[in-house]
Amino acid sequence: MSAAELLEWLAAWPLASAMRRSAILYLVVNAAHILAIALLIGAIVPLDLRLLGFFGNTSLEVLGPFLSRAAAVGLALAITTGFCLFSVRPAAYIANAAFVTKIVLLGIGAANAVSVHMGGAWRAAVNGGPVSWRLRIRAAVSLAVWPAALLAGRWIGFL
Repeated sequence: MSAAELLEWLAAWPLASAMRRSAILYLVVNAAHILAIALLIGAIVPLDLRLLGFFGNTSLEVLGPFLSRAAAVGLALAITTGFCLFSVRPAAYIANAAFVTKIVLLGIGAANAVSVHMGGAWRAAVNGGPVSWRLRIRAAVSLAVWPAALLAGRWIGFL
């Protein structure tokens, strides 16, 4: 199956067709996408700021795992709802530079998050140890990448 055929198949998906026919369904999925992004960014920003040394009186042992899980839920919901929105006009989105930029940034952000959680520095920090310089660098990358992905997503409608 070629990429063009895959995009056509996706556009013919029953949910995509239903979302094109129903403004209310599209609105609900779009609102869910916005709420998922709010959960994702709303969890990541304070966590990254804490890792960078802000809010030092706030326990990373409590805050870290909680915000990390909240961000993961937000990301899963954003990907799910985003896929549904993408399916409505997949060929148009694939041709949109802002959409492609957003997807690349999402990949970088997700890879960064995985690398944080696989490293011993994260486990040490959430178990009361110091925040390593490598973990701080990853937090700074995260603090740049996720809002950039958000901006790229908002940019999609303007191209």
